[in-house]
Parts: sequence; C-alpha cells; structure tokens
Amino acid sequence: MKNIIIALLLLFVATSISFGNEPPKKKKKTNLVFIITDQQQYKALGLAGNKVLKTPNLDRLGKDGAYFVNAYSACAVCGPARSSILTGRTVENTGVNNNDKTYYYTKEKVMQHPTFDELLKEEGYTCEYYGKWHAMANKAKVYSNPEKYARNGKYAFDHGGQSFFYQDWLNESLKKRALENGEHIDRFTKRPYTPDPIDTFFGQEYKDVKNIKKSQPNFHGRLNIPKEYTMTAFQAQQTIDAIERLKKKPFSITCSFHYPHAPMIVPEPFYSMYKPEDMTPPESINDEMKNSPYANANGRKKLKEYSDPEKIKYMISNYYGLITEVDYWIGQIIDKIDELGLTENTLIVFTSDHGEMLGAHGLREKNVFYEESAHIPLLMKLPTQIKPNSTVDGYVSHIDIFSTILDYMDVDAPSADGKSLRNMIEGKEEEYGDYVVTEWNYRGDVSPNYMIVKDGWKLMIPYSVESKVINVLYNMNEDPHEMNNLLGKNPNQEQYTEKAEELRSALLEWLKKNNSKFYDGVKNRVLVKNI
Repeated sequence: MKNIIIALLLLFVATSISFGNEPPKKKKKTNLVFIITDQQQYKALGLAGNKVLKTPNLDRLGKDGAYFVNAYSACAVCGPARSSILTGRTVENTGVNNNDKTYYYTKEKVMQHPTFDELLKEEGYTCEYYGKWHAMANKAKVYSNPEKYARNGKYAFDHGGQSFFYQDWLNESLKKRALENGEHIDRFTKRPYTPDPIDTFFGQEYKDVKNIKKSQPNFHGRLNIPKEYTMTAFQAQQTIDAIERLKKKPFSITCSFHYPHAPMIVPEPFYSMYKPEDMTPPESINDEMKNSPYANANGRKKLKEYSDPEKIKYMISNYYGLITEVDYWIGQIIDKIDELGLTENTLIVFTSDHGEMLGAHGLREKNVFYEESAHIPLLMKLPTQIKPNSTVDGYVSHIDIFSTILDYMDVDAPSADGKSLRNMIEGKEEEYGDYVVTEWNYRGDVSPNYMIVKDGWKLMIPYSVESKVINVLYNMNEDPHEMNNLLGKNPNQEQYTEKAEELRSALLEWLKKNNSKFYDGVKNRVLVKNI
C-alpha cells in the first residue's frame, strides 16, 4: 500500500510539472534611474509650452509617462531641496534650511531620516550616485561607486567632490592649450572660453582679471572645448557606464547634473542654437518692485545687467544651450536603458532642485518664491505601471518624490511628510494636491518664510507676528508674472481678506500636519491691514 501511495505522489508531481504548474517565479525588482538638474525652472521644457527651447528627450520622457504641471521645490536652494527629496521630509523636519548644513555639518543633528536609497539598499539594491551631491556626507555611505576618491584625495561626496573626478578624466583626455584672442579661462574646466556681454569680465584681458575672485553666476559665454569633454557629458557617461555594469542586478542610479546652474558657459553646437537677438526678455524684467518683499533680493539693485533687456538675452541664450545639452545626454541615458532591454522594468524620475529667475523681476538665481525660482519640472516613466500622456495638474512637492519612488519600487516606506503620487497619476486621488507649500528660513523672519499656492493664488508670509516683511497675495490667474501684490501697500487689500484667509487656513493645516513650531506665528500674524 505504501508503495502505491508513493507512486501516486510521484505521478502527481510529474503531471503538475508537465502541465506547467511550477512554483511562481519571484517578481523581478523594479530598477530606478533618478535624474536631477540644478536650477531648471518649470518653463524650461518644451512640454511646458516653451516654443523656443528644444528638449526633445525630456518631452519624450514626459509623454511616455507622467508630467506634473504644478510641481514645486521644497525650498528654492540646493542643499535644503535635495535633503527633502532624498528623505521625503519638510525642510523644517530635515533641519537643513541652508546650504551650510550639508556635508560635514555638526553643530546640530540634521537629516536624521532615511533616504530612499538607504531603504532600497536594505531591499537588495545596488545604489550608485554620480554628479553633484550637496547633502550630508554620511548619507552617501549607501553608494557603491567603484571609485570614491579623486587623485587629490577628495571624497566624491564632499563639497564639489565629484568635480575632481571630472578634472582627473579631463586632464587625461584633453590637453590644455594657449589662449587665443578674447579668450578667458573657465574656472570649472580650466579650459578656454569666450565671454559674452553679460559676463563680468567681458571686454577685459584675461591677464588683467585672472586673480580677481568672482562667484559662478558672473560667468557667461562659449566654452571652447568639444562637446564630448564637458562636465555634463562626463556625468552622463558615468551614469551610462553604471547602467551597463549593473544591468543584471536590481539597481538605483542617480545622475545629478551640475547644469544649467552657473557658470553658464556653453559648448558648441549648443551655444549657437539660441541666438541672443532672438531671445525674449521676461515680462517682469522692469518690475519696479514697489510692493514686494524682494526689492533688494539677490543683489538686485547693484546687478543692473539682470534688468537690462539686451544683456539678459545672452543669459537666456546660455541657459537654453546648457539645458539642450543636458537634454541630449538624457536622451543617451534613455537609449542605453532601451538598448539593454531594461525599459519596462525601470522607473525613470526627472526633476530639478529649484529654478532660475533668469531676469524675471530683474533678478538672477533663486532663493525667492516667484514662479521662476520655486516652480520646477517633474517627470516619471515606468511603462508597466504609468500610462503614457498621464498629465497631473494637482499641486505636488519635492517631499512627495520619496514615497512615490518607494511605492513604485514595491518597498514598504516609513511614514513621511509627503505622499505617494501614484493615485494622482492614475486619476484616483480626491483629497491630495489641492495646494503646495514651499519653505525658506535661512536668516529668520527677514524675508517671506512660507509660500502656499492654491487654485492659482499665491500667498507669501513670514512666520512671525512681529516681522516687518510685506505680506504678499498674487492672483496668478490674472497676474501670471506676479507684478501686482494685492496685500502689502495695496490700499484696497481688504477686499482680498477672504482669499488670504483661505490660503492661510490651508497653510496652517500643512504646518499642523508636519508638527511645525511656527504654527502659532503664522496663525496670529495680521494678513490684511487697515490702510
């Protein structure tokens, strides 16, 4: 009898195998390629309606997946924004409220929550990171880059660390040459460039200015090296090599491009793609700023070139050229993913840490709550789970990226300040996305600390009752260039009391949810004054 039972069991197993009833295969992990630029405003994208700038590969990425129309920076400055992206936490809750609180900052504990890559590493992912870091260096231990120290001993995740890898490679690949007429030395590549009229040293001999120290935003022009040797090309190629190397294992690879951040020095053919005379200055370039808290922001009154309609055309031309160069290399990264057959199983996320004023309101750079500075691009592609042409109009933030990535990677995520955007992408979200908040608390309440956008209206206020900073309310539905502050010195501001209070109520909801210590200050501040 025993032998008969054994024979029947063997027959059952054999029959099951013949009919394909094998144990289910383990689900293949989804890969991640996270791409971030530095200082790319939301309008710097063909998909956003820009008719001049060419971004065919980013447009393709957005059309193949999800395009977020109303994505905003957690904070319009590098270190705080990147810390919030990595952890899904508000700026107040990371503690990183300025660029100084990054790398080896020790005066207080900051960035204490896990990053999405730390969590992915625990799930068996190999994580690598290329390009600009600008967060706490201890959070980079998770990365398995083959080389972590440049020849000068600089750590890849120290301030400017990965630029030294670029210098090592460039010095091996491209010999230096003597300057020709009108050329200066680009302080990034240590190679020749030709300054444009908006450049701080335009019209001067290099020998007369080479020892004068100026910051990155002062330099503009044509970079006189082949396009294959730029920092953008190098960072993209590092990423491509990593994808090739890790193709047979679950991976998370970040490509963090330096550009279009300054110095805005552009190689050919990208430099000549946008003729300065064809560029259009911002509508708000000559804004008198009589009722704005940003009248003195970013050296505005001293840096007259950024309110000069003719000079700003050169900056726009440079900026667009750098973005099209980045776009070209993003195309190469996407093509490599396709070539290796990884497309269906790879989540691609693209964003920028913050925008660039680009002459709007006569300003350069970021640090302010105007749209050019705070509103950023956000694209996601995962063919098996995100349908093509998934346009999301709801308001979203950097702090939502963390939970969204882990959701699509099927990794249990700890609670965070943001929320997965998956239901918004799929059209199932009914509660989230009504408004978005951006923070700025670098020097206290001497400038607006909070911005909230809801239904096309924007409120900017400091976080204290005592602050002398002007309150701001813009109706961007009628005033898209943010030139008519309905509060502050407006004698008719009382008629906007209801709208201002509506936005404050939403801001208070957000502050309470995220356990902000500034709740009472925002709640008790006088928004609308009797004039």
